[in-house]
Amino acid sequence: MAIDPKNVLRLNLPQWQGSNRPDYRIGGRVLAAIAPDPQGPEETVPVPAPTSDKRPVEGGIASRQVLLEQAAAARAAIERHAPEAIVTLGGDCHISFAPFAWLSERYGDDLAVLWVDAHPDIMGPEQMANAHAHVLAMLMGEAAPDFTDMVARKIEAKQILYVGLTETTPYETGFIEKHGIARLSPEELAGSPDKVLEWVRASGARKIAVHFDVDVLDPALYDFLLFHDPSLAPGTFDGVTKGRMRFEDVAGILNAVRAEADIVGLSIAEFTPWNMIELSRSLRTLPLLG
Repeated sequence: MAIDPKNVLRLNLPQWQGSNRPDYRIGGRVLAAIAPDPQGPEETVPVPAPTSDKRPVEGGIASRQVLLEQAAAARAAIERHAPEAIVTLGGDCHISFAPFAWLSERYGDDLAVLWVDAHPDIMGPEQMANAHAHVLAMLMGEAAPDFTDMVARKIEAKQILYVGLTETTPYETGFIEKHGIARLSPEELAGSPDKVLEWVRASGARKIAVHFDVDVLDPALYDFLLFHDPSLAPGTFDGVTKGRMRFEDVAGILNAVRAEADIVGLSIAEFTPWNMIELSRSLRTLPLLG
């Protein structure tokens, strides 16, 4: 059954606290401005700009209370419309938490998740304080009880496929192998949707939620990625896993999947348009704007 565009909620969530990178707030707002106009309802979750450099860490998670509040606000926005599908524009990777939890509750075993990301996002507070690295584990019920309590129907490992995942840490590799989560690297994809389609068909799912972290893309080809932060010294991100995909390959995969099943969720995360971010900082120096 095709999704009625009038029943697709556009959820603008320029959240940055999950990554502790305030620039994602600007990136999310720019993304919302340049995306095609929605044909259905639109909601924007208020996300405050930082007022200090202090990020309280509670239970091993930075900005825990703020993230819980924003997740609750996103959930309330979704429930106001009870949409067939949700497009979420952010913001750091934690933006997928509330919409995917809601979609899992609505569609249950008929939902599959394509996690299009260079990183698996299955750490916990013991591995990292930033919750954007926990979000998929939270949706699976594997991290941070106060967050997992908000997921009425946990997403099972068999419902998840990593698309474009590159190198993983020993902890991440162990988690993925323990739970049996399927993964496809850029090289295994080879620019073709075929292996993704095979997995979707084998899953039997008719509804698909897509998390698209733009850092799955090759930073040699795109300048709107975190790795191009002009304020940081060269070599800052040496050793950090980077994506190796092209945007057109991601789009080709998703459009091929759409021909097989209904895409009911699309989150776009971690967009960092550095020129716009620099301009935003400059605008603050002007009278009446600063």
